[in-house]
Amino acid sequence: MALIAASRLLLLNPAKHAGALVVACRHSSSSTTNLKDVLSEIIPKEQARVRDFRQENGNAVIGQVTVDMAYGGMRGIKGLVTETSVLDPDEGIRFRGYSIPECQKLLPKAPGGAEPLPEGLFWLLITGKVPTQEQVSWVSAEWAKRAALPSHVVTMIDNFPTNLHPMSQLSASVTALNSESKFVAAYGEGVNKAKYWEYTYEDSMDLIAKLPTIAAKIYRNLYREGSSIGAIDPALDWSKNFTNMLGYSDVQFTELMRLYLTIHSDHEGGNVSAHTCHLVGSALSDPYLSFAAAMNGLAGPLHGLANQEVLVWLTQLQKELGADVPIEKLRDFIWNTLKSGRVVPGYGHAVLRKTDPRYMCQREFAQKHLPNDSMFRLVSHLYEIVPNILLEQGKAKNPWPNVDAHSGVLLQHYGMTEMNYYTVLFGVSRALGVLASLVWDRALGLPLERPKSMSTDGLMKLVGKKSG
Repeated sequence: MALIAASRLLLLNPAKHAGALVVACRHSSSSTTNLKDVLSEIIPKEQARVRDFRQENGNAVIGQVTVDMAYGGMRGIKGLVTETSVLDPDEGIRFRGYSIPECQKLLPKAPGGAEPLPEGLFWLLITGKVPTQEQVSWVSAEWAKRAALPSHVVTMIDNFPTNLHPMSQLSASVTALNSESKFVAAYGEGVNKAKYWEYTYEDSMDLIAKLPTIAAKIYRNLYREGSSIGAIDPALDWSKNFTNMLGYSDVQFTELMRLYLTIHSDHEGGNVSAHTCHLVGSALSDPYLSFAAAMNGLAGPLHGLANQEVLVWLTQLQKELGADVPIEKLRDFIWNTLKSGRVVPGYGHAVLRKTDPRYMCQREFAQKHLPNDSMFRLVSHLYEIVPNILLEQGKAKNPWPNVDAHSGVLLQHYGMTEMNYYTVLFGVSRALGVLASLVWDRALGLPLERPKSMSTDGLMKLVGKKSG
């Protein structure tokens, strides 16, 4: 009841009552460690809550649609339900009501570690409750148990040409895993709709478990001469097994990966990768096909590929101006970039109207662990001057840095210089959010997505009638 009360307060006044939800949720986790058992308790209650809400308010109007919205990528249209996270323009992302700093504080950590374990965030995203250390350990062990790849997928990855982009390899490998889908098998046998979520959950757990194995094998084949990824250690957490398979032993790099995989996991439901997974899943495509489609969206330069573009731009800037760039030269470089019709990559966001909290936590990590890194110093200087220049130019709605402005710099510091691979890491992380959402799509029985589209002539006629 405390959780329900705190949730209602949060809806009424998010800024004032966010702390109440934190306190209520902190003590709400069941002692059960099996995640599916916990979901089996939660889902019927949530199904009833949503059913009652729709019966009472199904015809309520929640927004207006303008012509600009229709032409502008449906930006700002309220038309999706995503339970896992909400992006506030002024506050940033909240995972089930928790800010990133709150997640860093509340979620369980590895022994001796300071950053949250992604397993804990997945538990939070899919249940709405902060897990215990024992529950997170259960998830780590469960994913380790499910991590092995079928032989045909291993053969497929090993036979990819070296000029095939890592994201294409990831998407194709995930698609091929469709052969293992428990949802497909159950659907073929006529399983009751009420059980769709259970098989979606099983496939999602299998897929999340296997993603680091796929990603590490792609990395080793492309950049480490096909060397072995080694074996999964069931005693280690998801991120540690991943960095071991990649071939990195630095404890700080593993901590960075835990942070990276946590903060890139979800960004509400309207971004390209999340929306694609939901859309394809609404056709009752299994989690493998749905997630593969999401990865094809993530591979685009306006989505997950953006962090690579930032690093290319930073590298060119440093090459042209030197390692320690005087502020005045840097300011001139930014203005010349803008006057030539280009943008400053890593600045601005479709929704946010403040510095991305994901940028800030990466900045804090860098200040703690690599304060003297030359590329980090450059990023810090840009953070001091670019927003003011963009405000002076007067075109940017949001002059502040987003997550992509920082992540590549951290990866480079620890020796991962292969920029083409960065979006694969993003994809491994994004699985946590979009697959948690997909389980809930099936639990709530969300239907095939089919918005109404119109032609320009049709819009003109409609606007003419309404204004006439």
